[in-house]
Amino acid sequence: MTALDLSSPVAVVGTGTMGQGIAQVALVAGHPVRLYDAVPGRAREAADAIGARLDRLVEKDRLTAADRDAARARLVAAEHLTDLADCSLVVEAVLERLDVKQGLFRALEDIVVEDCLLATNTSSLSVTAIGGALRNPGRFVGLHFFNPAPLLPLVEVVSGFATDVSSATRAYETARAWGKTPVACADTPGFIVNRIARPFYAEAFAVHEAQGAEPATIDAVLRECGGFKMGAFELTDLIGQDVNESVTHSVWRAFFQDVRFTPSLAQQRLVESGRLGRKSGQGWYDYSDGAERDEPHTAEPAQAPAYVVVEGDLGPASELLALIREAGIQVREDEEDHGTRLVLPSGGQLALADGQTSVEFRDVVYFDLALDYRRATRIALSASQDTSQQTLGEAVGLFQALGKDVSVIGDVPGMIVARTVARIVDLAHDAVAKGVATQEDIDTAMRLGVNYPLGPFEWSRRLGRNWAYALLDDLHLRDPSGRYAPSLALYRHAYASDKREGSTS
Repeated sequence: MTALDLSSPVAVVGTGTMGQGIAQVALVAGHPVRLYDAVPGRAREAADAIGARLDRLVEKDRLTAADRDAARARLVAAEHLTDLADCSLVVEAVLERLDVKQGLFRALEDIVVEDCLLATNTSSLSVTAIGGALRNPGRFVGLHFFNPAPLLPLVEVVSGFATDVSSATRAYETARAWGKTPVACADTPGFIVNRIARPFYAEAFAVHEAQGAEPATIDAVLRECGGFKMGAFELTDLIGQDVNESVTHSVWRAFFQDVRFTPSLAQQRLVESGRLGRKSGQGWYDYSDGAERDEPHTAEPAQAPAYVVVEGDLGPASELLALIREAGIQVREDEEDHGTRLVLPSGGQLALADGQTSVEFRDVVYFDLALDYRRATRIALSASQDTSQQTLGEAVGLFQALGKDVSVIGDVPGMIVARTVARIVDLAHDAVAKGVATQEDIDTAMRLGVNYPLGPFEWSRRLGRNWAYALLDDLHLRDPSGRYAPSLALYRHAYASDKREGSTS
């Protein structure tokens, strides 16, 4: 099954921001496009708005004047739903209510031709449930674009329980022909991106709720250490706290209140108070005129240790040893392998976050996972009230000698980046095991849909065979609510890798 022919008319129902964006994508690709909105006059206004955006593309030399004029000629504001009768594809972008969407598609089914592909852009409702109202749900599919649709490349092509393979394939190939990067997924709550991205927000909020660190520090660590483009607090302020919380609640309810997707009480209070982020002038941060910018906690300068003793293999943090040597700090190696840590001159230890807490041990400081320790500009350290100030000072001075800003947070198991990445990796393995999508499509979706620096499986391969499982298992022992319990899929992955590495064949 190939993409729709460019001569085939495409209709978009619903002319809000997303509807206009999808219509523009189809229009620029070369299709005749019909816009329809139930509110009289809205379709005409949307057509004018799209025309203005085409003008701006010409001004920026991204579209020729001739192509703009041809696109405008192909764009029609439909006055009646029956005007869509000969369309080959109808994409819906209306109110996120199941009854509204079902009613629309039941009406469309009586109007469009038999082989017309029907698609929903829903981000939170079940594609199967919407299509269940149709006589022929086989031609119904999810086409989930990301906002702004003309700019963001990802499209999740979602197959409902009754979607025909031919329909999903035609939708996939059409999205690709439109210059998008489609990924195929089954109809699961949140699809790929909104399902696997939940820990990015949830773990940041959890660290804050546990008073481990304030939002500005958590965001700075996620950006400058974890390699994420934005921190969770600033990103949800941009998205809108009400919108982000709504998606979280939707996924949580759809998974029968699975504790792994539990919403944040702190975010709920933010929404209840009307602090919705940038659009309301205040969210986690204050956006009012003259408001001071919240700054992350950054440790005062400290003396670097003269040497460190490395015990065992630092695993994902092994590149630190080269950086320490380059900074002129002596690295001594203990011939006896006692574990995976650095011993400081004080006798205290420095270890990569592993899901345990500093208070459990004598004089241990944890440091967070970094995407790239050489390029990271900030490192988070975690210590307990029992950690000696000398040990903490040496740990701070060590990373400062490597050119890093240092943020000291509370004694939070798994810290910030490490626990976030481990949970994302776990949900990704679980999704593959349950037939949601392939590893390749999940990596693509998370890099393009939410701009992660690495896909979950790319991260998993880089971090090692059982890193995520071991960290989550330790976290689960300290928080037995089930939130951090590793999935069976992650357990199987770690165990199978362990067996392979231990094999002599």
